[in-house]
Amino acid sequence: MTDTASTAAPAGNTTSTDAAASATASSATADATTTTAPAAVVQADAPTTAEAPKVEAPKAPEKYDFKSVESQVDPAVLSKFEGIARSLNMTQEQATDLLTQLAPEVGNAQKAKQDQMVSQWVDAAKSDKEFGGDKLNENIAIAKKALDTFGSPELTKMLNDTGLGNHPEVIRAFFRAGQKISSGSFVPSGQGTSQAASASSKLYPSMK
Repeated sequence: MTDTASTAAPAGNTTSTDAAASATASSATADATTTTAPAAVVQADAPTTAEAPKVEAPKAPEKYDFKSVESQVDPAVLSKFEGIARSLNMTQEQATDLLTQLAPEVGNAQKAKQDQMVSQWVDAAKSDKEFGGDKLNENIAIAKKALDTFGSPELTKMLNDTGLGNHPEVIRAFFRAGQKISSGSFVPSGQGTSQAASASSKLYPSMK
């Protein structure tokens, strides 16, 4: 009898142990469920991916303002640059910055081209059949006399600044005017044909 009771006791303990293990497993499962639940709630409450705010692309202005550098660039070149800047949709600031960097180089290239052209005009004037050759300096003096007579200080400055004063056709025009002055055949402004005829009749009484 004693042995049978002793043997039965462990069986009862086994049942209690299994129940405890089952309870522990159930508790662990409950804990796991409780632990993961907030994640599900957070995931449900998380906002959906928001669209990035739209940034308006820079646009070219209706008209560029290059007053700060326009004196350094030829108007034709400036107009061409404006067209290129507009085709690239450059802003006013971008276009101005780029032009400011390019202006010195463009100006130097233009000056070199102008100097070469003026040099060609000088060579052509020296060999001109009408006023060039050995009497070039003498004829230039005659042209200058006409310029001083008919021109203004502003005209003289423009001819010097642009180099146009060396152009053969400009020299020719003033040379011929100077010849008229020197020969006395020039009729000053304000004197009509009748006054010129009156003067001639005094010099040549036989002419009527």
